[in-house]
Amino acid sequence: MRPSEVRRLIKMKPVELNAARRRLAGCHDVGDLRRVGRRIMPRPVFDYVDGGADEELSMAANIRAFRRWRFQPRALVDVSEVDTSARILDRAVPLPLALAPTGYTRMMHPDGEIGAARAAQRHGLPYTLSTMATTTIEDVAAGAQPDLWFQLYILRDSGLSKELVDRAAAAGYRVLVVTVDCFVTGHRTRDRRNGLVIPPELTVTTLASIASRPGYWVRMLRSPLIDFANFTGHQAVTIEGTGSLFNPAITWDDIASLRDRWPGKLIIKGPLGPADARQAVSLGADGIQLSNHGGRQLDRTVAPVDLIVPVRQAVGPEVPLLVDSGIRHGSDIAVALALGADGCAIGRAYLYGLMAGGEAGVDKALDMLAAQFRRTLQLMGVRSVRELRDMGTELLTRG
Repeated sequence: MRPSEVRRLIKMKPVELNAARRRLAGCHDVGDLRRVGRRIMPRPVFDYVDGGADEELSMAANIRAFRRWRFQPRALVDVSEVDTSARILDRAVPLPLALAPTGYTRMMHPDGEIGAARAAQRHGLPYTLSTMATTTIEDVAAGAQPDLWFQLYILRDSGLSKELVDRAAAAGYRVLVVTVDCFVTGHRTRDRRNGLVIPPELTVTTLASIASRPGYWVRMLRSPLIDFANFTGHQAVTIEGTGSLFNPAITWDDIASLRDRWPGKLIIKGPLGPADARQAVSLGADGIQLSNHGGRQLDRTVAPVDLIVPVRQAVGPEVPLLVDSGIRHGSDIAVALALGADGCAIGRAYLYGLMAGGEAGVDKALDMLAAQFRRTLQLMGVRSVRELRDMGTELLTRG
């Protein structure tokens, strides 16, 4: 073989000097993003994202529940053109996916909530801002313009709850997502062991963390203080201690009051069974988000994917139904839609990307999920989301 022929066979890629881009280039699924995050994050930060409540049984079961399903593909279908678009709460989206609310997001990377919202905007997807955000309602709306949703924890201070709702409406948020499984805080064992507090405090453990992950701390020191952006005047508390803010006495009357106050679409988010889902719709909820908080609240709670069929039967075909908790791959989205969901929401999946590479890492996570979902539909012999929904469980079997 002549040297010129050898040169054509061996094409060396240029060395990527940017560390974040180099890390992301080596990631090919959400599991890879998680491994990078674990390697570069201080342990308390990674454990906050990665951990669950008590024995973390729900968290593990959420993933297993998706993976129990097996596809029964159709053969000899022309899938050269596949339409992955859908509608979520009367808005067209290129992928049946939303970004779920996550607290303390700037703790994972300075790009934080605004970086995630910008990635959502580029992908045409809804972004949900958490009550416990580290960026204000107004700053996120000014920094990015996706389909903005605001997630509300009903607080002991009813005046503050109303203020948050009114601020979100004034800032142009379209959807209010009311979380109903967090009236007290789950026992998150990893956070207790790590002594994680917000705002961060300088302790012996923190100093050890600085020594082991200097790159992380340099980024943090160059950024504004991490704090509960939508609250003022509070002292540093443990993650579990934030439960003192939540109202353990909430009832369906609170949902009715919020429905009267909120001018836009309203979603109830939690591990709702058929009866609770019907009650939510009867009080004016525009949709349901089946969720067990990613296994971070009540351990041993039923996996939300297992609630799709009975809840869909209870509320009928017209009520928008989303599902989160356990989604790590585009094929999980396909399973959820075949069972009757209208779309999915992700939290950890994009936070792993944020940890690995900031805003670009969120883009990477969304790109991978979109490509996986499209490929799954093609390999199933399905040409559109509508076709996937129409055929439903004909395409699935229990593994």
